[in-house]
This record gives sequence, structure tokens and C-alpha cells, in this order.
Amino acid sequence: MRPLPGAPGVAAAAALLLLLLPRARADEHEHTYQDKEEVVLWMNTVGPYHNRQETYKYFSLPFCVGSKKSISHYHETLGEALQGVELEFSGLDIKFKDDVMPATYCEIDLDKEKRDAFVYAIKNHYWYQMYIDDLPIWGIVGEADENGEDYYLWTYKKLEIGFNGNRIVDVNLTSEGKVKLVPNTKIQMSYSVKWKKSDVKFEDRFDKYLDPSFFQHRIHWFSIFNSFMMVIFLVGLVSMILMRTLRKDYARYSKEEEMDDMDRDLGDEYGWKQVHGDVFRPSSHPLIFSSLIGSGCQIFAVSLIVIVVAMIEDLYTERGSMLSTAIFVYAATSPVNGYFGGSLYARQGGRRWIKQMFIGAFLIPAMVCGTAFFINFIAIYYHASRAIPFGTMVAVCCICFFVILPLNLVGTILGRNLSGQPNFPCRVNAVPRPIPEKKWFMEPAVIVCLGGILPFGSIFIEMYFIFTSFWAYKIYYVYGFMMLVLVILCIVTVCVTIVCTYFLLNAEDYRWQWTSFLSAASTAIYVYMYSFYYYFFKTKMYGLFQTSFYFGYMAVFSTALGIMCGAIGYMGTSAFVRKIYTNVKID
Repeated sequence: MRPLPGAPGVAAAAALLLLLLPRARADEHEHTYQDKEEVVLWMNTVGPYHNRQETYKYFSLPFCVGSKKSISHYHETLGEALQGVELEFSGLDIKFKDDVMPATYCEIDLDKEKRDAFVYAIKNHYWYQMYIDDLPIWGIVGEADENGEDYYLWTYKKLEIGFNGNRIVDVNLTSEGKVKLVPNTKIQMSYSVKWKKSDVKFEDRFDKYLDPSFFQHRIHWFSIFNSFMMVIFLVGLVSMILMRTLRKDYARYSKEEEMDDMDRDLGDEYGWKQVHGDVFRPSSHPLIFSSLIGSGCQIFAVSLIVIVVAMIEDLYTERGSMLSTAIFVYAATSPVNGYFGGSLYARQGGRRWIKQMFIGAFLIPAMVCGTAFFINFIAIYYHASRAIPFGTMVAVCCICFFVILPLNLVGTILGRNLSGQPNFPCRVNAVPRPIPEKKWFMEPAVIVCLGGILPFGSIFIEMYFIFTSFWAYKIYYVYGFMMLVLVILCIVTVCVTIVCTYFLLNAEDYRWQWTSFLSAASTAIYVYMYSFYYYFFKTKMYGLFQTSFYFGYMAVFSTALGIMCGAIGYMGTSAFVRKIYTNVKID
């Protein structure tokens, strides 16, 4: 099996990006066959049923291979390599529309070491996965008796393949031939193939793998309705603030304009107008802040585009296509990161724009690759198929340096030149205004902790369905739901951060930039806390590798979601702040 090669240089990087897209190959990739033409049965991986990501090469267990000449398989896309797809030829002789009567294809010489390997696999409920014409098939290695003393191996693979015209549309596997595992014996492995005509259309052949009763359950619809009602409530609340409360504020400030200096000095001055000279003051740590905003905008763009592509194309029909599409879109949308991050840094008076560009470009890739690098050590120790090949690591690094970084530079230059001028409606005072004391629940730290509750409440049911599709054996296909939830999340996040910012400014605290970002980003904390609940109460995962994989990548997912929500919250709040200070008279 040859790993995806990587080579430096811009031309190599372009070639690597092309590898992200599926490539056609004869027969099984054209999905058309002539009578008696060879049909390949690929053996993929084997592993514990409860640990979906802990997979090993099929022949890491002492199975025997058929007598037919071996065929090598290479990783066709980067997503396939990263997801641990390890296709190996089964050696079984299968021809299109040609039935095979029960026949022995190989023999296992079962010594004590091989028996122990099979017993361990049966104790841990090992399942294996195979592919015929890109259709996945699952089978169980064996089973134990009721007392757990004797162990049995399934030795007979009964394949029923459905065809429609010259295409394969259905595959079923029945495991039979239960043989007791006894050391120093020989076990014969056999198979049979039965072809049958099917009315299933080729376009619908993956429908049997979907689970409408799970994904289109009434709870799913109810959660969408519940989130929609939350949106109506929050939009109403924000509208009340904008129309009613701000109108009163404007009226009060206009009245103050008509007072003479003595009355104004004796008057009760308070509220958000009092911080007009500081509200557009640059945030603390502008370099990190602008990099986070740029990365969040890019993650939002990637999420939106990938969901739209998934709604149009059935990405679940090709191995690794979802991950390949996400990587390709992330690389292609790098100018979005550079534009929003670079322009914000310029408006805040930042001078080290090259450093900001590098941090913005590599913030997310460094987080993902750092986590993957750590988990990769554990995968190598376990000899798992999830261990990322060195060539694939080189490919990812080339994409980062020769695609993401240059595109980010283009976006940064455009952002600094097109919208990098600080055209604030209010002048920034030279001396910062002292922040008065306020009640404890108006402190930024408290607002940040509470700000993520409502956005999390709008998505946590959808999180359950997404987690189940990734960590269990479900194929997520209801991307219309996901798009609706993304829209609801954006609206809820913007509304919550606007309300939080209004109360903060009313308390004459002008530190709204980080507060608006972090109050929305705190959604990530609640999502990660929910992942602990899901792990302990909804799964039966165990072992160092699976636990590290789960909590490592859940941390990456939660952080990316938090950065996206933070950027959305800041962008919405920034428009709100600019709007209210534009409409008020400032001396």
C-alpha cells in the first residue's frame, strides 16, 4: 500500500490539492461492469465495536488470504489517508453476475498465538469492514458461548450481491460456519456468492445505510422548533432594546443637549453615551484578537460552504470525501481569514501585520495538527490504521505553507488596503476613562460565563445527532437540519452578545470587544462539557487510544466552534455599537 507522496514546491502543493478531489479509475470507480468481469472485494479494517476509531488492518488478525493474485491499493484522497482507510485485497475470485457455490478459499493453521489473537478479538467484540464497489459491508469476527469459556470463529462468508443492469446496487453479508477455536488445528475459510436482480436504482443504493427513524425523529423536529422560538424571543428582546430603550436614551441625551452647562454638570450622567470617547479604543492584545476574528470568519465560511456542498452532493457515498472537501474548502477560503483579520488589525492601529498574518494563517492548522500529532504517537504505539503516514503529514504541511499562507497573504493585503482605515463615528480620547464599580453580575467575567448558555441551548440536540454520526455507526445526511441550526446559532449568538454588550456599556464599561467575543465563544465550554456527558452515558468507549482520540478531537471541535461563535458575536456587536454611536450627538 503506497501512502500519498508529498513534495515541496508550489507545483507539488497544487498537485496535492488536486488529490483532495476524487479521481476516476476503471471498473469500481466507474461503477459499471461487463458480464464475467472481475469484482474486487476489499478488506478494510477490524476493531472493537464500541471503539469506532480504534481500527487495525484486517490482516493484523491471523486471517488467511485467498489464492488470487494480490492487487495493491493506494490512498486516492487525502481524507481517505487521514481516516485510516487500509484497503487490502481479499484474494477472493468474484466475477460480475457469476454465482460461486460454497468453496474454501484458504486455510488457517491455528497455533496458540493465533488462537489467543482471535480470542482477544472476540472478547472485545471485534467487527471488520469490507468494500465491494465502494459499498461498505460489516461482519463480526466470532462469538463466545454463554459461559465465556469457549470461543467460536465465523468461517463462512455468504455474499448476496444485487445488480441493476451493469451496476452493483446492493450487497449483503451473512456470517455462518461457526467453528470452535482449538489450538493446533486447521480452520478452513470459505465463501459463496449469489447474484440477484434488484429494482434499487444506482443513485439510491446508499439509502439502506441511512436511518430516517433516528435522524428524522420527532425530537429532532421539536428541537428545531424550540430553537426557532428562542430566536423569536431573542430577536424581540433585541428589537425592544434597539427601538424602545435606545429611543429613550436618545431622547434623554437630546434633552441634555438643551441644558446649559450648570444643569448638565448637576445632572445625573450615566449610560452608554458617557463612554463614547473610549468605546472604539483598540482592544487589549489586538494581534491575537484580530487573528481569532479572522480564523472565526474563515471557519464560518468553511462550515457554510461544506454544508451547502453536502446538501447538493451525497458526500457520504465516497470514502473520506467529507474530510477531503473540508480541507480543500479551508485552504481555498484562506483569503477570508486574511481579509477580516488583517483589516481589523489595521483599524486597531497594529504595526506588526506580517506577524499577525502568520498567526492568523496557522492558528487553526497548528491546533489541529498538534492534536493529531499527539494522538498519532498513541496510534503508532497501538499499530492502529489511524496512524497517519509520513507522506500524508508532508502533504498537509505543503498545503499549509504553499497554499494557505500565500492565500492568507493576499487576503491580508486586500483587507488592509480596502477596509483598514479606522473610520469610527466617535473620536477616541487620549486618556482612558476610569471604569466605575458595578454590581457583580455586570462584570465581564460573569457575562462571558453566562453568554454561551443560550447559543448552546439552541444547538445541543443537534450536537447529539452529530456526535452519534461521528462516534457511532450512523451516516449523517440531514444537512438541511444542520444549515437551519447554523442559521439559528448565528442569530442567537448575535442577539445574546448585543444584549450583553448593551448592559456592559450602560454600566460605563467600554471593554466590549473581548467581552462580546468571549461571551459567544463560551459556547465551546458547554459543548465540551456535554461531550463528557455523551462519553460516559451514551457510549461504551474504553481504552487509552479511543479515549485520547475522543477527548482530543472533541477539544479541537469545541475550540473551532467557539472561535466561530466568538467571531460571529463580535461582528454583530461591532455593527450594533457603530450604529448606536452614529445616531447620537457627540460634543
